[in-house]
Amino acid sequence: MSAQELEVDGATVRLTNPGKVLYPESGTTKLDVAMYYLQVAPVLLPWAKNRPATRKRWVDGVGTEACPGKSFFQKNLDAATPEWVQRQRVHHMDHDNIYPLVNDARTLVWLAQTATLEIHVPQWKLASDGVPQNPDRLVLDLDPGEGTGLSECAAVALLVRVALAQIGFDSLPVTSGSKGMHVYARLDGQKTSGEAADLAHELALSIEHDHPEMVVSRMGKELRRGKVFIDWSQNWPGKTTVAPYSLRGRMLPTVAVPRSWDEIDQVGLGQLAYREVLARVEAGINPGL
Repeated sequence: MSAQELEVDGATVRLTNPGKVLYPESGTTKLDVAMYYLQVAPVLLPWAKNRPATRKRWVDGVGTEACPGKSFFQKNLDAATPEWVQRQRVHHMDHDNIYPLVNDARTLVWLAQTATLEIHVPQWKLASDGVPQNPDRLVLDLDPGEGTGLSECAAVALLVRVALAQIGFDSLPVTSGSKGMHVYARLDGQKTSGEAADLAHELALSIEHDHPEMVVSRMGKELRRGKVFIDWSQNWPGKTTVAPYSLRGRMLPTVAVPRSWDEIDQVGLGQLAYREVLARVEAGINPGL
């Protein structure tokens, strides 16, 4: 089949080469990716709405371990973007970018058409006039160093949960679909991005101080061996984090998935593939802040 048209939210989204395999190890096609994003739209969109989206694209698929596919990040929209894709110009220090806003299901399907597998967004939203607002959430990215894995990240996530609770924040764990985890907390919009980053840094330093055998809060990779790095810097205004329910460009189509704290505390915690996530969503399993 050379092309397939999907009617979504009153728009016709044309998928070229829908049978193109984007994940060779699982045989997952462009159409599979489009249908995944269409089905998870109700739970993904609240995480991405009104946030400038940076897309990570694999136009020839993720490839194999022996021959990985090439990927690239894209911020600016190009002339081929459908007119119905919502967008916003964002001023950076020395340039402007026009970003898509992932505000509806048809935009998610269009992203699949462009072989965008990963959707990355900041912790702040844009106001209706395009002005960046203060962040409405805080994130701590738990990255396992050499010799550690998801189980160690889960143990550190539980420490992060306690540390956040001690200063009055509920939190939500998200298995990243890659190697580690993210822990989110809701903010009331009173802190700037810099203040949120400072708070995240203080939390990371405190947890490192109390658990130096498990945790490191500094960037150097040589410091991370046998420990979990708490990356607090993703709260800076110019940084982004993969959106919950986004696919990942790994060898298998895994997903960044919100989890319950009960799940994090269980033996055998693993990253989830997209079909497992679809089953969770169909069953109404959608932990939130």
